[in-house]
This record gives sequence, structure tokens and C-alpha cells, in this order.
Amino acid sequence: MNIPLTPVRFLRYAEQQYPHRTAIVCGKARFTYAQFAGRAARLASGLSSVGVKPGDRVAFLSLNCHRLLEAYYGVLEAAAVLLPLNVRLGAGELTYILNDAEASVLFFENDFSALVDSFRNKLTTVHSFFLLNAPPSAAWHEGQTYDELVAAAQPYRPDLMNFDEDSLGELFYTSGTSASPKGVMLTHRNIYLHALSAVLAKDSSTDGVHMHSIPLFHANGWGAAHTVTLKGSRHVMVSRFDPPEILRLIETERVESLSLVPAMAIALVNCPEFEKRDLSSLRSIGLGGAASSPSLIREVEEKFHCECYSGYGLTETAPVLTTSAIKPGLPWAGERRFEAQAMTGYAVLGVEVRVVDANNNDVPRDGSAVGEIIARSDGVMKGYWKQPEVTAEVLQGGWFHTGDMATWNEDGYLLIVDRKKDIIVTGGENVSSLEVEKILLAHSAVLEAAVIPVPDEKWGEVPKALVVLKSGAVANGGELIDFCRSRLAHYKCPKSVEFLESLPKTGTGKVLKRELRKKYWLGHETIRPEFSAPLRTAPSD
Repeated sequence: MNIPLTPVRFLRYAEQQYPHRTAIVCGKARFTYAQFAGRAARLASGLSSVGVKPGDRVAFLSLNCHRLLEAYYGVLEAAAVLLPLNVRLGAGELTYILNDAEASVLFFENDFSALVDSFRNKLTTVHSFFLLNAPPSAAWHEGQTYDELVAAAQPYRPDLMNFDEDSLGELFYTSGTSASPKGVMLTHRNIYLHALSAVLAKDSSTDGVHMHSIPLFHANGWGAAHTVTLKGSRHVMVSRFDPPEILRLIETERVESLSLVPAMAIALVNCPEFEKRDLSSLRSIGLGGAASSPSLIREVEEKFHCECYSGYGLTETAPVLTTSAIKPGLPWAGERRFEAQAMTGYAVLGVEVRVVDANNNDVPRDGSAVGEIIARSDGVMKGYWKQPEVTAEVLQGGWFHTGDMATWNEDGYLLIVDRKKDIIVTGGENVSSLEVEKILLAHSAVLEAAVIPVPDEKWGEVPKALVVLKSGAVANGGELIDFCRSRLAHYKCPKSVEFLESLPKTGTGKVLKRELRKKYWLGHETIRPEFSAPLRTAPSD
């Protein structure tokens, strides 16, 4: 009889094969794989003792720490469903998600006590609350802390044959834009097979050290909770992205790999502490969450002296779909290599991708025809929580429709040109904001750039650049427009440039274009209603 596919097997294996190897570094705390597995098993027992039943949703409001990592296994050992929450969300958003998911237990860090207090009485299903990182004397209102719960429990390791690989294991909520957030349902099978695909797409050695520089609640971060454990490698936990501390940890823990969003990479290579640290242990840096530019790939490789490549995935795909690491046999070097490694990339093993037109026909693989990326794999979600109609809309014919518009070439490399909603339509011509941003980022004075559509009486809408300059750098709008015009068709170039101190971002550094667009589209609701609609993260009264 086949053993069910469950990520619980990863920690079981690592415990058996590497019991004394350091598994987790979290601040001053260090845990071996035997200790990691033991704590996860006691968490499973503790959850049962407070009334958590199979299938119940167990929520965590936490920065990256060893306790949250333990939950990726302990909650599933208890046959419950892990619900990691975005710590950047407000009270109304968290209330909506917890009630929609019908969560039964909420674990949260002490820093979020006041926030939880503000919405606790509005929760309809949560019956137990636990502080994650406070001593017993600081227990919140009543009950136990996480560490008390774990310390009082006996390890619980159910027979692997008792798991149902098609049951729900993790529930992640997408960020709401013009509608309420959607709960993405990932099964044990999704998680297990995605981890195998991701490991095969990268280095499969078992002696690596990986830094969790991206929050585990984010699609760019949670996959590593499984792949690093599967290899018996070391988890280095980072609670907040602080460039000097990141660089210090890379040196002291001899970190070999980490994932970043482009804004994080920019911050690291421009950090004053950079030259003071020995970063020679690094072997690879993966960029995702937003489009990268060839100039950034080059700068990261030249400064860190390691491989840097892009990747692509979504919450709904568990998450990784593609990698831009150079395929063996392709004779790409120099700038061509950097261009390729900044692309969306090709499908990893176990994933099928296509680029299709409005009739679901493949567009030519010529690197210029644009269509929507659709995908199918073992990692594609079971569906959206309690939203069968929306699920059916995006899972057509067994293919997940991503909403990302891209080209692809004869070598199978994809290049996202934009989200459907971010395409700029000026005078009937489609303009990719990402294409223009990459050109702006190639200018020596530009630190960050976002290109958005703004209303225009003649053309309907035109591109506008919002730019953050590097410290001490000088540039004016006309100079940047001319820089773009020397490299792009003129209709694609910004018609105006505005300089900002910073760009609004998510907790993982992704630029919030909807926030940037708001003020320009007020009064123009009939042209682009999706830009002027208010953000709604909970049902209206």
C-alpha cells in the first residue's frame, strides 16, 4: 500500500536521518532536528488537548520565528489546517479572514496583543487564544502561552498511513483588491509534490543553510518551510527585514541561499554595511514577488559573487511554477545571460505552462505575441475556500488561469509583461509597465521606479513614472524621459515623471500600485472604474 503524500514525512525523515544536525537558528535559540520534531509533535498533542479537531483551522499571527515554523508540521500532525496570517493587515481584514475561515484557535505574538484585543469580540468561531513569545507570567488575559502548551504535552506522532493526502493542509488568503480576500486551499498532496518539484529545480544537497528572509505567510516564503526541512538543511529565521542584520547573519551563520523580492535586493546591495561583511558562503539568491531587471541581476551577482535568478509562482500554485536559472546547453553569456535570468523563466519539473489567447489557443512562441499564462501541476490549489463559482472561473478545463500576461520563446522561457489590470492602453496601443520600469531601473541614478497609467484627454491614458533616486544622485524628469526614448518606442515612454521619497509596499516589498494610482483616477471612474473603486476587505454592512 502506498504511503499518503504529506509534508509531515519531511520532518519525520529529517529527524531520523539528521537528529543532531542544527535545524533552526532563531535569535539566540538553536534547535536540532530531534528537538524541532519533538516540539512539533508536542504542539500536535497540545492542540488536541484544547479541543482542536481534524480539519479545524489554526491561525498564526506571527513574524518569522521557530514557533511558526513548528506549526507548519505540528498543526498538520494534528490533522488540522494551518492558517498563517499577514501581519501587515488591519483589524477589519484579520477579522474578516478569521471569521471566513472559521478558525478555532489563534496564536499571536505579544507585539500584536493590542491589535487582537481590538477585534477579539468580533470573532465568531475562535475559542482559544495563545501568546507565542511571552513568558508564562505575561499570559494574555487567560489560558496558556504557546511554550506552556508545548511543554505540558506528550509527543503525538500518528501513523503516516492515517493521513488523507487529499485533505486540506494549509489555507492562505490572497490580498484583496476590489473584492474580499480569497482563501486558497492547499492539500497535503499539493504541498508534498510541490516541495519535490522545487527541490529538483534547485540544488538538492543536504548540507545547506537557508535564510528565511521573506515572511512565512507570504507565497515567496512558505515553500522553504518544506524544502529546507526535506533536505535536512538549516533554517535561519529572520523576524524583520533589516539589511545590516541580514548581512550579519549571512556572515555568522554561513548562509548559502535566500529568497528576496527586488526591493530587498536593492536595499542589501546599497547597504553601508555591505563591504564590511564576509558573504562568501552565499551560493544562490532567488528573486520573486515582482519583476526583476537584468541590471539588478547583474549587480547582485557582481556584489555577492553568487548565482542570482528569478522565479515565478502564486499562492494558488503552492507557489513555484517557473525558474529562470539557465537551462543546460544554452550558450548564453554576458548580458544575454542576465536578460534570461531576469525573465519569468521556464516550468520546473512537474509543472506544465502555456500562454494562451482569449480563446485558450496557444500564442506563437516567438517572444513577442502576448497571452495569459495558464498552468497545471500537482501544486495547483484544490480551490478557493467556500467560493465554488470563483474556483470554477479560474480552474477552467483543469488549467489554472493566472491573470498574468506574458510572451514565451522557442526555448520555453516566459516573460511576464504585466497583470491584466496593469496593462496601460494608450491610444489603442498596449504598454507593459514592467518593460518601462526595467528601462528606468537601468539608469544609474534610479533606485526604484513604478510606472502607472494616468488619465489623458487625447490618448485616454498615458504612462507616468514615479521614481525614487539613489542617495546623493541627481536626475530630472526630462532626462529620464529621454533615457527611455532612446531605448523604447516613444508611445511606451512616460509622459511625466514624479519623484518620491519612497514607494508604498507590502510587507515583503512589493510595490502597491493601487495606492499610487488612487489620486490620479479620482473623478475618472467611468474610464477605469477598477482604479477608483475603494478597497474592500470585509463584506459591506
